[in-house]
Amino acid sequence: MTPQQRAEKSAAAMWANDRASKWLGMSLDAIAPGSATMSFVVQDHHLNGHSICHGGFIFTLADSAFAFACNSYNENTVAQQNQITYLSPGRVGEQLTARAVETSKTGRSGVYDITVTGADGRKVAIFRGLSRTIKGQHFEEET
Repeated sequence: MTPQQRAEKSAAAMWANDRASKWLGMSLDAIAPGSATMSFVVQDHHLNGHSICHGGFIFTLADSAFAFACNSYNENTVAQQNQITYLSPGRVGEQLTARAVETSKTGRSGVYDITVTGADGRKVAIFRGLSRTIKGQHFEEET
């Protein structure tokens, strides 16, 4: 199995059980070893009291992209710590896209940087996720 096939199969297994990302209207747009791209269109129910996308939904989009990126090796991996900086608002009707890229992976620990952009390409948020690999796999690999 190639690394790309492993990433795709891991993503498919995770996506099958990811009710939260689906409920929020996200799509998994791309997957590769150590990286993932996800997006969603900001709807009325994503808006806060300022009529802009609630930061919690932007965080969730970035966190989901982080999850798919760090789980792309068929190793169960969870978030250890996350941090986000909001740079510009998401607007109703706009597609937000989160691109996760692996910065470092050593042993059971990983560092992932996620950039959330708006439809015009501007940066909406930057997110850093620290991961920890735990026991288990998403699927049993043939030997």
